[in-house]
Order: sequence, then C-alpha cells, then structure tokens
Amino acid sequence: MPKPNLQDVAEYASVSTATVSRCINSPEKVKQKLRDKVLAAIATLGYTPHGAARALASRRSYTIGAVVPTIGGDIFSSALHHLQKGITKQGFTLLLASNNYSLEEEYREVKSLLSKGLDGLVLIGNLHSVQLYELLASEKIPFVNLWTWQAQSQYSCIGFNNRSAAKVIASHLFALGHRKVGVVTGNLLDNDRAMQRLQGIQEYFAEQGYAIASHRIVECRYSALEARDAVIELLVQEPQISAVICGNDILAIGALSAARRLKIAVPSALSISGFDNLEITAELYPGLSTIDVPARAMGKLAATYLLDCIQKNSFEVKHIELATELIIRQTTSVPGRDSTLIT
Repeated sequence: MPKPNLQDVAEYASVSTATVSRCINSPEKVKQKLRDKVLAAIATLGYTPHGAARALASRRSYTIGAVVPTIGGDIFSSALHHLQKGITKQGFTLLLASNNYSLEEEYREVKSLLSKGLDGLVLIGNLHSVQLYELLASEKIPFVNLWTWQAQSQYSCIGFNNRSAAKVIASHLFALGHRKVGVVTGNLLDNDRAMQRLQGIQEYFAEQGYAIASHRIVECRYSALEARDAVIELLVQEPQISAVICGNDILAIGALSAARRLKIAVPSALSISGFDNLEITAELYPGLSTIDVPARAMGKLAATYLLDCIQKNSFEVKHIELATELIIRQTTSVPGRDSTLIT
C-alpha cells in the first residue's frame, strides 16, 4: 500500500493542500478548529511530513535542542517534560544531550546539535565557555539559560537566584539554633549554580558572625553513594556538627544514608537539608526539608520564549525571575546532638 501524501490528507480533511502545509509548517497561523481537523486526518492516515522538504520550504528545522548537565535522576526531568510538551504543540521536536558538568563537553554537544539543524537552544546555568557564546552568536540561534537568574546578564535567563535561595535554607537552620554546620556541595568546577549556593550559605553564616570552616565543606559528584561516604568521613572527623546542608536532594539522600550507617538519629541528633524538592523527598522517612525550585515553570516559559523568538525572528533578551520556596519537613529541628551517638 503506498504511503499517504499531502494530497491524500487534504482530500480526507476536505481542505486544500496549502491548508495542510500551513498546519504542518506554520500551525500558529491556522485556527484551532481547522488545525485539529487536519491533524486528525494526518493521524488517521498515518501521514509523515518529509523532514528535509519541510525544512527547505520553511527555512526551519522545527527542532529545539537542550543540553543539560545530566539526564540521570530527576533534577531536570520536569523542566524538560514541560519544555517538550510546549514545543510539540507547535510541531517542534526536542533534541537532548548531556554535558556531564563539563564546559568543554557542552561545547562539543552544542556543535553536534547545530550540525543537525536547530531553531533554538536551552542551556543550564549562565556559565558557559566563551567559545560557545561566540558560536551561538555566529549561528544566530536564539537560546535561553535556565536554573539561573541574573538581572544584568547579557543573555536571556529563566530561573531563580541560587545564592538567595541557599540563604533561605541557611537562615532556617540558623533560626533553629544550628551554629556548627557542614556543607556538602556538588563539584564546583564549571557549575555556577553549585558555587552560588555555597556562597549563599557561607555569606549568611558570616553575616551572623559564624564562619564555616573550610574543612567542614566537602565537594563530590552528584551521587548519593559518594555523598554518603563524604558525609560519613565529615561527621567522624567533626562530631560537633549538628546540621548538614546539601547542595541538592541527591546529596541529601546520601547524607541520610550516612546518618543511618553511623546510627545518628535524624533530626534529633542531626539535621539535614536538601535543594530541589524532588518528588521522592516527600516520601522519604523522615521527609526531607528542602528548597522547592520552579522546574515546571522554567520548562513552560522556555518553550514560550523560544517559540516566540523563532516565529518573530527576534533575539530579544529577557530575564525572568521565578520564586523558590522553603519546604520544611522532618529532617530539620533544633540541635540536640550527643557526639557519642557516632559508632
């Protein structure tokens, strides 16, 4: 049986081939009722537009790329889901790559995506190589940085102030009475979000007159197992620590595992906090106190911003700040630790 073509779809939907073409290439120019009719015909017949011909006719690839630090865990999954959901409605496809928290690897991945044809790009954080920014400028590709917000940035960003959000979790623990705290952060190299969160914690405690000693700050990959081992070592060496502030929820899960290994009760003997509010954190026992980040909103707004840029052939720079929220659960309380609990 021959594959259905554009004419077949037009006849099935009782419209012109030009209308079918517009529904495929410029869906925003077609009324919703008519678009639904054509899309139903496409689905029924199993018609697949020829990608190369479509791109040639519209001078678009109908593809948006996203390069994230990792596709493991749930940190970026919600934002990517809503990004894809937003662009799919307008006939775009999402191409995804990860850079393993490396600026060099990120540059290579973006070059690879660009070679396949992109109409827009999503990146994470504001810290990218000079080469990458120069490449995007030369290719004239609209892009947006997520998970960060800087009012004076020369690039578009949709996200939140990581430093301020970290200060909120630090102030929560300080208000409970914690003065001797440890910090577990992800690798700081090539990661402006991790650096900003650590700076926020340090700044808050310094403003209260309590500096966090460098030996109470440990750095590791975003791995629950590595965080567990790092926190065990930290608590054995520094038994006076009454709270551990973690740079994200994955690290906090590792810290909870460390407390169990050392038979330290959480939160009565040790408070632990995270950052991100991953879905699993509410189901842990005890539930994890953390910072909720607007991942869903970032994905939706990124889709809207890039589609607008593409449709208007615009490179307008926008800075969209979103709110974070302190989620207090059962892993943080007033300090009451007895160092003899470590065995």
